[in-house]
Amino acid sequence: MNDMTLRQNVMDELEFEPSVDAANIGVAVENGVVTLTGHVPTYSEKNTAADVVCRVKGVRGIALEIEVRPLGSHLTADDEIVKRALNVISWNTAIPEGAVQVKVEDGWVVLTGKVEWNYQKIAAMEAVRGLAGVFDVANNIEVTPYVSAYDVKTRIEDALKRNARIEASGINVNVEEGGKVILGGCVRIWSDRSVAERAAWSVPGVKIVDDRITVA
Repeated sequence: MNDMTLRQNVMDELEFEPSVDAANIGVAVENGVVTLTGHVPTYSEKNTAADVVCRVKGVRGIALEIEVRPLGSHLTADDEIVKRALNVISWNTAIPEGAVQVKVEDGWVVLTGKVEWNYQKIAAMEAVRGLAGVFDVANNIEVTPYVSAYDVKTRIEDALKRNARIEASGINVNVEEGGKVILGGCVRIWSDRSVAERAAWSVPGVKIVDDRITVA
């Protein structure tokens, strides 16, 4: 697929997604790498736009240069964002009580703390990124490993074998002490990389996933 066709497909997919206003989003493509520019009103919409691009066949990478520009002149105060963030985190049953701390400066949210599972780390970010006044979120929450590297490797490989969407034999899994997973090998389409990443992140003890999988 050439870049011109891929660019049109990405634009069509952004227009098709009802939760994204694509009117102010620019799309450029070079060698399968998509660059998104322009602006959207919320950080959540910015991330949704990136997710939309990931599901387009032929996309090899994404450069996300979209700005967040809240509608209207009113900006939510940092202390109010902190209060709201702590509230939504406390209401989320997936996140252990008191495990996550929140810092906000000029609308930029930094999450810290320690959890046992990556889904808890993701849940905290998902909880706050849609709040009014949030420009960006740095998710610095640590996932505390408590299983051996061998167990992590075995569980990831078993999860890949069970998944009907990808060919597990084409993916290499290496695990270092401390919870770092390195994924290598080759898959057919970009979205298969995300499937492999999710499989790795779903295993307890995984702290970092270094995705080096290539798209054939």
